[in-house]
This record gives sequence, structure tokens and C-alpha cells, in this order.
Amino acid sequence: MASATQAATIYGGLFTAAAPLQTKRRSFTFRITASSKSSNPPIVGRKLRAAVIGAGPAGSSAAEALAAGGAECFLFERAPSEAKPCGGAIPLCMLDEFDIPARLIDRHVTRMRIFSPSNLAVDFGKTLRPDEFIAMLRREVLDSFLRDRAQSRGASLISGLVTRLEIPASSPHAPYVVHYTKDHARHALAVDVVVGADGANSRVAKSINAGSYACAIAFQERIKLPDDKMAYYEDLAEMYVGNDVSPDFYAWVFPKCDHVAVGTGTVCSKQDIKVFQRAIRARANAKISGGKVIKVEAHPIPEHPRPTRVRGRVALIGDAAGYVTKCSGEGIYFAAKSGRMCGEAIIKASEGGERMINEEDLKREYLKEWDAKYITTFRFLDLLQKVFYGSDAAREALVELCGDEYVQRMTFESYLYKKLADGNRWDDAKMVLNTVGSLMRCNVLGRKMEALKI
Repeated sequence: MASATQAATIYGGLFTAAAPLQTKRRSFTFRITASSKSSNPPIVGRKLRAAVIGAGPAGSSAAEALAAGGAECFLFERAPSEAKPCGGAIPLCMLDEFDIPARLIDRHVTRMRIFSPSNLAVDFGKTLRPDEFIAMLRREVLDSFLRDRAQSRGASLISGLVTRLEIPASSPHAPYVVHYTKDHARHALAVDVVVGADGANSRVAKSINAGSYACAIAFQERIKLPDDKMAYYEDLAEMYVGNDVSPDFYAWVFPKCDHVAVGTGTVCSKQDIKVFQRAIRARANAKISGGKVIKVEAHPIPEHPRPTRVRGRVALIGDAAGYVTKCSGEGIYFAAKSGRMCGEAIIKASEGGERMINEEDLKREYLKEWDAKYITTFRFLDLLQKVFYGSDAAREALVELCGDEYVQRMTFESYLYKKLADGNRWDDAKMVLNTVGSLMRCNVLGRKMEALKI
């Protein structure tokens, strides 16, 4: 069973946050140690050639690491001007770790409000320090910045639609061939390594028979509000839970630069997504009425990591790999992180782009490292979603727990900084008792004991 501190990360960890930091330009220097030296053949007369399919946070981060590390990198993006619907919050650690400039941030949110099925409202964020806030941004802005930076490091952007990945038939070092269309013409590119960052419906994943997984659907409307109503959301984000807005997730109202994003998601009742969207608009109606819908967005969201994420010299990252957390639905940080880890792993295994790599290299340097850092978190979040999102009674318990200031502090320490918070054992014990009490009051503990394996 997970520790109480880990549980605190889940109870309130339904938002992401960021704070103003001095950023440093990341240096991509890779030291080749004896343990990382490869027996693979050297590449003569050129560098390792890599194709990254998809230029969201995952793909652009991978392409940046690959190009900066010495590989020849081609970054494919079908529609650079488009972005998937997304709440648009990033964790505190991402600002510094990925050198995200403050100018990309639309809103500095310092107040969060969570509404239970009975519309009990809890202010979540009372323990934020003066230098902490939730950074809200638009995905199209972030994606463009990361893509441009990858190009500045040497990646070649190809604005085209990848239609097929041709897998080499026999030779372990034969090239993969990326078939794509650009300007209504067909093209092909031979590469040594392929990184699939092409989302939940990944063609790269299908090409390597990576296995299927359940997908949720996220639906979001961008609504421009009158000035007086927009002022209400100046520094406030809202989250709503309940069967009316989603049977297995949550709905949100997040502020952007000049509008709010109002949306919801579900995996078990995708055919009813517009019903749930009408419900969140109804619950928030007093605050968003009179607004004008300026954009409607929908996109599949993976529910768990794929069965296979590496095969041959092909690796999956971001949504294509299934790196979106349960409970919170966070994907931006894990997309960018998986992209960077994969790119750096390829550079390390290829000794700066000088040698060929193989499947074992990718599994050792990328997949093993990723799973060691994050797979337990993903599994635990899955369990917690089953407990707290399974019924309205459980959601009432969740909101009740979110009112506890110790839960809030542990949540922010762990969730925003992506590391386990240092808690107080006595307070941890009290929090566990409070959790049990909340669940018992909501009559859900008995039904969930087996899932938690207490």
C-alpha cells in the first residue's frame, strides 16, 4: 500500500502549478561512460539519423535533445498551428527544468476552488507560498515555443502528414522508411531511429504493433466572457466533480489570456460527452453566462501506458506511449519529460550519434529509467481514481479531504515539484484516519477495500 504522503499527493493533486524562476539555458553534454559504450557498429561518414513523429511537448523535447546531442534529427508535424484541447497548467518544476519563459504564461492562478456533486465548494490552495502559483498557458503557444527551440538546436522541421512507417524486414541495421505527404506530394525518408510522439491514435504505435489501450475523450470550449465576469477568473481556477459532469473524471473552468476554457472528459461514456459538457456549463452558468464560444475542441486522451513502448529501433513517448496520469489527467510534463529522456537515451547509447543503436539500448537507457522513476506513480493514481471517482459519495469524500490544509501542503510539495514531500509522521497518521473517516461517512470504504489491498 502507498504511504500516507503519497496518498496526499493524490487527494488534492488535481491541478498543476508553476512559479517564477530564474531560468538557465540547458546544456546538452553527454559523457560516455564505460558502462554505456556500445558494441554496435560505428556509423561512417554521417551521424545517426532520427525521425520524431509529432511536434507537441513530447516530440519537440525529444528532437531538441537529439539534435543538441549530435544526431541528425527530422521533426514531423502535420499541422504546426493546431494544438489539442488541454487544461493548460504546468507544474512548478517544469518552468526551470525546461526553461519555460514567463512570457508564455497567460494567468497566475493563486486560488483554486473544487465543487463536490452537491456543490460543496472547497478552496484548494490556501497553503500556497507567496512565490507559488498555478501557471495557465495555451498549448498552441507552448508547442510553438518548444518546436522553435528544437529547430534552433538543429532539428529539421517537416510540415507534412506521416502516412506509413515501413519496418525493415531482416537486417538489424537496415533503415526505417517514413512515408509522408507534403504540399500534395508523396515523399519518403530513410532513418536509423524513430520516436513516435504522434498522440493517442499513434500511427507509429500501430506500425510496431504496440498494443491497444483505453482512451478517454476530452471536450473543451473556449469562451470569451464579458469583462466583469472575466475579472472573476483573474486568478481563480475551478474544478467540478459529479456524475452529471463526468462519471469517471472531472470538469474544469480554467482562465486563459482573454477567455476561459470550459471542459470535461470521460472514458466510459464517450458517446455522452456533449451531455456532460452541457452539465458543466449549467453548473457554472452564473459565472459564464453571456460568454461567446470562440473555439470548440475534442481529443482522445490515453488512460494507461501501452503494453509495448519500444520495439526494434522505435520508441513511443508522450500520449503515444500512454503517459497521462489518472485522477489529475496531467500529461504536459510527462510528455516533455519522456521526450527528453528518450532523446538523451538515444544520444547516450549511440555515443553522440556516432554508432547504431538497437532495441536493448532503448529498453535499457530509456524505458528502464522511465519506469523506475514514474511507473509506480501511474499505477497508484489509477487505484486512487477507482476509489475517489467511482461514485458521487466517493467524490464528496474527496472534496472533504481536499479541505484539509495538511493534505493541501503535501499535495503541492509532491505534485508541483515531482518529488515525495517530507511529511510529519503524526500529521500523516491523522490524515490517514481522516481519510478513513471520510470514506466511512460516505459509505464507500467497504466497496473499495479490495482495490486498495489494505
